[in-house]
Amino acid sequence: MADPYGRSVRPEAEYQQALDLIRAGVNDCEIGRRLGIPRGTVKNWRVGLEAGSGGRTESWSGQRKVTCFRCEGGWVDEEAYAYLLGAYLGDGWIWEAREGLFQLRISCDLKYPDIIDEVATHIVIVRGVDKVGFAMREGCVDVNAYWKHWACVFPQHGPGRKHERRIRFQPWQRRIVEVHPTALIRGLIHSDGNRHVNPITRRFKSGTRHYRYLRYMFKSASEDILTIFTDALDHLGIHWTKSYPRVISVARREDVAFLDTFVGRKS
Repeated sequence: MADPYGRSVRPEAEYQQALDLIRAGVNDCEIGRRLGIPRGTVKNWRVGLEAGSGGRTESWSGQRKVTCFRCEGGWVDEEAYAYLLGAYLGDGWIWEAREGLFQLRISCDLKYPDIIDEVATHIVIVRGVDKVGFAMREGCVDVNAYWKHWACVFPQHGPGRKHERRIRFQPWQRRIVEVHPTALIRGLIHSDGNRHVNPITRRFKSGTRHYRYLRYMFKSASEDILTIFTDALDHLGIHWTKSYPRVISVARREDVAFLDTFVGRKS
């Protein structure tokens, strides 16, 4: 099922199953594994349920006062912020729509409706209000939202392309990503990475052998963003290699299995 913007819409029975598990005290990751739902979607429903709306984002829109956690002393779900930061660094940008009002846009491939849903969900969680737009382009959709504080919460914003300027985390961002490195990695891979089967052919004296193995890859034209990604991998003890000048690869079986626990294949 899909809404007019092409997003996947979860069946009511699946939604009710998730709410039953939330009420039973099951955590978001486990609910996602059991029902095959993105963790961000489950988190969104939990927030709505706790707000007394029943769980759906559209039901709890406007239930809480929106304040910027950087300049107005508001609160933010730091794990959700780390994911959205990764998605923004991977394939997002911010532009000033008019003086004092900014629009965040994150480009998502239409082949992956669950990721579109997850990006939209995390914008809602960080932004605090269910006002997300969807601008269709050939083969992709730009998930977007207006807010006067996007430049506050993403200080990496600036003129020109990200790979043409320095990208550095501020101390408060470093603290968040050190606590939530898996969320940052998930956002980066969802936006500018992939998980795929890599075929290998080896020739021996005894004959030719063909191998297939899973690996994750992340690509960026920005050396700073590549370093942000590899620093997060290092923090988790995940071995990586630079297979091409702009590509980071994770191929060891145990490391791929670890990434599978919180990233998994795109869907």
